[in-house]
Amino acid sequence: MPLDLSRRKFIFVSLALTAPLAACNTTAPASGEFSQSLMAPYRLDSGDRLRITVFDQPSLTNTYSVDQSGYIAFPLIGSVVARGKTMQELEVAIAAQLRKGYLRDPDVTVEVDRYRPIYVMGEVGQPGQYSYAPGMTVQNAVAAAGGFTPRALQSGADITRKLNGRVLTGRVAITDAILAGDTIYVRERLF
Repeated sequence: MPLDLSRRKFIFVSLALTAPLAACNTTAPASGEFSQSLMAPYRLDSGDRLRITVFDQPSLTNTYSVDQSGYIAFPLIGSVVARGKTMQELEVAIAAQLRKGYLRDPDVTVEVDRYRPIYVMGEVGQPGQYSYAPGMTVQNAVAAAGGFTPRALQSGADITRKLNGRVLTGRVAITDAILAGDTIYVRERLF
């Protein structure tokens, strides 16, 4: 049975109006860099709190926060760059500075005491800043933020992540792992 002219116009106008909306609601799928970053060693950044132990030196053993500039203030040696370094690289850097006239053979250990936070935005119960735990997924982050709202698109989310000094955004599945410092945005579904 052929459609009358007014019905065809309605369908055409409906498609013309919803197609641009669907295009606005898409973000490119996450690149291979996203999954590779999950396998790479953890890189320190602002907001991380570190437990630094110098063997046999209780006055140097303490917790230190990475400041907004990416440095930690360490006794005797002053500011040490932490941003972008792995824990092992920071151990080597601190030990090298301590060898310069302070300790003969320092044994330094660096551990993360508290990871920098994640941010969950969009169609979740309570958008905001949340604590990160290793192994978290998008689904865990959404659960911490009060779950999905009734309007939420529950199949995935957009993640904004800082990688190698660049800020990238990509669409990931709800079961994908996240990293400390990620911003997760849950979109609204169209229908």
